[in-house]
Amino acid sequence: MKKGLILVLATVAVFGFIWATSAIGADINLAKKSTIEKILKRGELRVGFESGYVPFEMTNKKGEFIGFDMDYGRRLAKSMGVKFVPVNTAWDGIIPALMTDKFDIIMGGMTITQERNLKINFAEPYIVVGQTILLNKKHKNAVLSYKNLNNPKYIVTSRMGTTGEQAIKKYMPKATYKGFESEAEAGLEVINGKADALIYDLPFCGFLYGSQGKGKTIFLSDPFTFEPLAWAINKGDPDFLNYLNNFLRQTKGDGFYDRMYKKWITGTKWKKELE
Repeated sequence: MKKGLILVLATVAVFGFIWATSAIGADINLAKKSTIEKILKRGELRVGFESGYVPFEMTNKKGEFIGFDMDYGRRLAKSMGVKFVPVNTAWDGIIPALMTDKFDIIMGGMTITQERNLKINFAEPYIVVGQTILLNKKHKNAVLSYKNLNNPKYIVTSRMGTTGEQAIKKYMPKATYKGFESEAEAGLEVINGKADALIYDLPFCGFLYGSQGKGKTIFLSDPFTFEPLAWAINKGDPDFLNYLNNFLRQTKGDGFYDRMYKKWITGTKWKKELE
């Protein structure tokens, strides 16, 4: 009886050792395949984005890429000891470009959505924005929230393929929607009186109101949606995801995040670089 028990225990121990060894081997192989290893070997961090999303990624008068995400991308590259390589990419193809290794990470003001999360992984959110309304001034007393815009008589605009467009379809399905290739075009339509309201992210609506909309528009600045922005990477890379989350925690703890927030989100000095 004792011999039988000893044999069983020995067998279990052997299989346990084999399983543990296999698991360790799998973890090592997974680590070797991480994007981190490719970045370090290449000596470059390739960052995907589309210039034009104020104030996260923009092109200044010198043709340089600037903004909240751009400064963070440079800081991330520095933390890895590699070169920062910006890859300006059309928004409608940015996820496929990531998935086909055109760059290593999307740092482009991307909102976390469940649909996107089925294709890619997101690091922890670095800022939360939401949809706001830039309203033509002629509707000052008639429109107080998005609910008032849910009427065919109102022409609302946004950028196609964005969460602004999604918000219109979800919260204002009866409104007359007019989509544009860029948020700037959509906003100018409202400023010029050709549309009634722009639905878009808080930072951009605030910027457009301050730079061109005063006296012509009303900024309803309370967001009516919850939208966390995060960096995106390919699925199946826990090591890179771990690095990014720890990097973000570090920069929030050492003051870098606060400096970037004051510089790009609440500050205005950077606007001179675009004029």
